Amino acid sequence: MNIVVLAGGLSTERDVSFATGSNVAEALRKNGHQVILLDVFMGYGDSERDLTGVFERSREASVSVSGITEDAPNLAEVKKSRKDQSDCFFGPNVIAMCQMADIVFLALHGENGENGKVQATFDLYGIKYTGTGYLGSALAMDKGLSKRLFAANGIPTPAGISMKKEECQWEFAKTGLTFPCVVKPCCGGSSIGVSIVKNEEEYRKALEEAFRWEQEVVVEEYIQGREFSVGVMDSRALPVIEIAPIEGFYDYKNKYAAGSAVETCPAEISAEITARMQRCAEDVAKVLGLNTYSRMDFLLDNENHIYCLEANTLPGMTSTSLIPQEAKAIGINFEQLCEKIVQISLRKYQ
Repeated sequence: MNIVVLAGGLSTERDVSFATGSNVAEALRKNGHQVILLDVFMGYGDSERDLTGVFERSREASVSVSGITEDAPNLAEVKKSRKDQSDCFFGPNVIAMCQMADIVFLALHGENGENGKVQATFDLYGIKYTGTGYLGSALAMDKGLSKRLFAANGIPTPAGISMKKEECQWEFAKTGLTFPCVVKPCCGGSSIGVSIVKNEEEYRKALEEAFRWEQEVVVEEYIQGREFSVGVMDSRALPVIEIAPIEGFYDYKNKYAAGSAVETCPAEISAEITARMQRCAEDVAKVLGLNTYSRMDFLLDNENHIYCLEANTLPGMTSTSLIPQEAKAIGINFEQLCEKIVQISLRKYQ
């Protein structure tokens, strides 16, 4: 097949997206496909061009990528480097090349990748793509909204509130929560802008940091416990994986720097807790309307209570990512995993 792997964009997870896209593109090439790794924002070239035979020169047409830096990318500099300086999210020739593909593998992360806007655009253009549709993507991306849906459907999640910058409650006592608590951007990913705070001064600083990234934040109770993740593929849960950061919590650096966390799959927990967590992950997928594949993040406290933190509709597919490790635990290697995602996604269009 001719496949476009779409990566990059303008989210804080731009670099992570390239790492995912590069790994996926190489895996799909090994599977015999003609694959173009394309930056959704920069596009191909700087103006409309003749794309005849572009998949026959797929490697030449692909963007070259480097590794993930320790800090989030400078998006202002990214915008300045685009040749045509257009405000359009889609770079030159992106839509045309995606229309030429048999399917687009979405390797985007964060805003305008996981929030449903790209998916809705592709639906209108008749472009086939991997992963969940626009509505499920939008629901999962908004942590404040998804928390309300969790609560309404009996899915355990930390107590919390969401608030916009113009209506922000800067006095912690009026939030109804207690210290310690967690402050995070409402729609961000990779734990960028997330803070664990213990007092009023830290709370105010955490709000300022979170509002650097977005206009809405979530403030929720801090749950002391072990961190886990569960992938759901084709409506069935994968093995549970435990993530134990060497230092601090599972932040941006610990997620993508090799050796920053110990990841154990299958997780060393009882069969009963494993079954509960997997069932909860499947329930989250149903409540949010997620299909193809997704990943849910959990905490397990000292009394074995499970809390779902969030759902990820386009989970990372880097060398340190969680779903590839979960799939490997049941005998599915990376190339097979990428192929499986493509095939499950194509079923949506039959």
